[in-house]
Amino acid sequence: MRSPTAERVFTAWPGVETDSAGLAPDAETPLAAGQVEWAGLIFVMEKSHKAKLTRRFARQLKGKRVICLDIPDDYDFMDSHLVRLLELKAGRFLR
Repeated sequence: MRSPTAERVFTAWPGVETDSAGLAPDAETPLAAGQVEWAGLIFVMEKSHKAKLTRRFARQLKGKRVICLDIPDDYDFMDSHLVRLLELKAGRFLR
């Protein structure tokens, strides 16, 4: 629930457009090449996600900045601690 939480949190930030998707085969919203092409900045939650992203979308990632937030999958949707972590770790790149 990290990515949907991040999407919800940062949608409210002025000047920020967000989207979220997953890299797992059973993701509710699987990441598509068009989303990668659209993004100006891409956040992943774990190093393994960055590796998967790079393997699957190498062409679309040319010139893109990918930032790993190192946030474990230990939170429920909109968990207050998760929200604070996202604002702290990702927020500095969005100002």
